[in-house]
Amino acid sequence: MTAPRRDAPPDLFVDAAVHDDSYFAAHHGLFARQEIHAMARRKLIQAYRAIEEPQYQPASLDLRLGKEVYRVRASFLPGRGRTVEEHLESLNPERISLTGNGAVLEKGIVYIAPLMERLDLLPSLSGAANPKSSTGRLDIFTRLIVDGSEAFDDVPLGYAGPLYVEISPRSFSVRVREGSRLNQIRFRSRNSKHMGLADFALKDHEIRERHAKTPLVDGDLDLRDGLIMRVALSGSAGQIVGYRAQKNSEIIDVDRPGAYPAHEFWEPLRARPDSRLILDPDEFYILASREKMQIPADLAAEMAPIDPAIGEFRVHYAGFFDPGFGQGADGRPGARAVLEVRSRDVPFLLEDGQPVGRLVYEKLADKADELYGATAVSNYQGQGLKLSKHFREFGAE
Repeated sequence: MTAPRRDAPPDLFVDAAVHDDSYFAAHHGLFARQEIHAMARRKLIQAYRAIEEPQYQPASLDLRLGKEVYRVRASFLPGRGRTVEEHLESLNPERISLTGNGAVLEKGIVYIAPLMERLDLLPSLSGAANPKSSTGRLDIFTRLIVDGSEAFDDVPLGYAGPLYVEISPRSFSVRVREGSRLNQIRFRSRNSKHMGLADFALKDHEIRERHAKTPLVDGDLDLRDGLIMRVALSGSAGQIVGYRAQKNSEIIDVDRPGAYPAHEFWEPLRARPDSRLILDPDEFYILASREKMQIPADLAAEMAPIDPAIGEFRVHYAGFFDPGFGQGADGRPGARAVLEVRSRDVPFLLEDGQPVGRLVYEKLADKADELYGATAVSNYQGQGLKLSKHFREFGAE
């Protein structure tokens, strides 16, 4: 479980080509793919196996599971001055190898996995993580943890050390292995004016100005500290408007796209005359937004929760949208946001058009040199209501 030292031999890491840190000092904002490449060349991102090209997303980097995972009794944060390794040792966890064909992670159990990647950030660089889209759609709860952290999914300015991910499958038991990619990280560069900021989101008036130049959604803007997204539950008789996860399904291998018939894992939910849906506690749903959206090349976006007083449900397991997502050939918004929804403690009635989340936008340091949808790994470009890439669609089985 010992992470490679910062002075480890060069063959443990990717090549170093960017030696001048002024490159990063000149770029402020959320990093696009080309800046993340530069971070790897400068060894600000390191790994015991060379970083692979498909890991580089337009504004994020996919992270890979390491050689083993630890089954633990409970989730935890190490806290200031403590390492994740120290905390793990105090819990006396069961160690499970992920080499070869990997291992099955059982639903309802909490695991901690060291990742292949580690960081050696400059004082002006920080990171934030979230599950990949496919991870969220499989109802796999993941959170990044770093040494000394008092918050999940947060990498503080100048962090140097290993990365870990907490994994807790909720609906399906899953098979993972060394190199499986469940979560992703994005990086933010700050100058002296940005150091004290906690919120980098575009203001509502800025979103309105951007929408006037290039439409961000296919309808009218509804702004409230971000773009309000509403659930789509209406449709013609028999039309599928959502899916509910079945209980006691087979194991899903996260590295096998297109391998599973959807009807063995999901119950389709069809439009009702009243355009309503009752969310049951401890059930997991895949729904879609009513709005179609697109993300410009110089922005990224994240699905954030609305005021909890509006509804007792969660819709933002995997809420990061890369630049280029949803861009249609005609320049119009072309993709719906897929919503991973779980009610909390009581049944909750959803109605068509009800607000379920808000889209928060942030500027990139530079336009991404490759947009979402430009490569074969863009599994959800132009999507409507869509399950994860692992399932064959209903009617195509």
